[in-house]
Amino acid sequence: MYRERPAGLADAVLWTAASTGGPAPTRVLPDGCVDLLWSSHAGLLVAGPDRTAHLSVPVPGQRWVGLRLPPGTGPAVLGVPAVELRDRRVALADLWGERAVAGLAERAAADPATVLVEVARRRLRAAGGPDPVGARVAAALAAGAPVAATAAEVGLDPRVLHRRSRQWFGYGPKTLARILRMRRALELARTGAPLAEVAARCGYADQAHFTRDVRDLAGVPPTALLARG
Repeated sequence: MYRERPAGLADAVLWTAASTGGPAPTRVLPDGCVDLLWSSHAGLLVAGPDRTAHLSVPVPGQRWVGLRLPPGTGPAVLGVPAVELRDRRVALADLWGERAVAGLAERAAADPATVLVEVARRRLRAAGGPDPVGARVAAALAAGAPVAATAAEVGLDPRVLHRRSRQWFGYGPKTLARILRMRRALELARTGAPLAEVAARCGYADQAHFTRDVRDLAGVPPTALLARG
């Protein structure tokens, strides 16, 4: 019971999910994004950028609404560097304070999607938008550009790029590049392309390299992910 659609805000995605309480946890793959969340059980939350797959344990009857902010946008909305949220799920009140979140929580219980988009739009406007250099870095890496070429393109020393990438994305550019390459490869594999072809087209040394990388990041090999659809 998962659906998503464009949020109409900075390439963000609005998604909804409902749990039937099945026994198997949901494997959420890393994507370099930060999610602003509403849960019918836990209220307003933030999911930071993950380095490896997050296993979400289903709770019967729980409903979720999420606003997935693209890489580099989360810090502008939330007001904290992405590295401080890496591999974490935290209450929004822990970041903004109970008083600031109390009114939002009441409104979100009635219409979570509207509230998530409104608050993100307002805070993004107040921050002047995401860092444009971070947006260029994310776009280049998403397109498969090497890290060194990306650093040269945006005019940053590699060490400066690494430091700023941790603030924008939660981890260095090499980690983000691996994650985004895995997602490109899995998307291509879901079209029916053979895994050896996927590996070659996405820049892996061979199919074994592709399999190892996916296992490191997702916790299971690509065949297991593709079997689940």
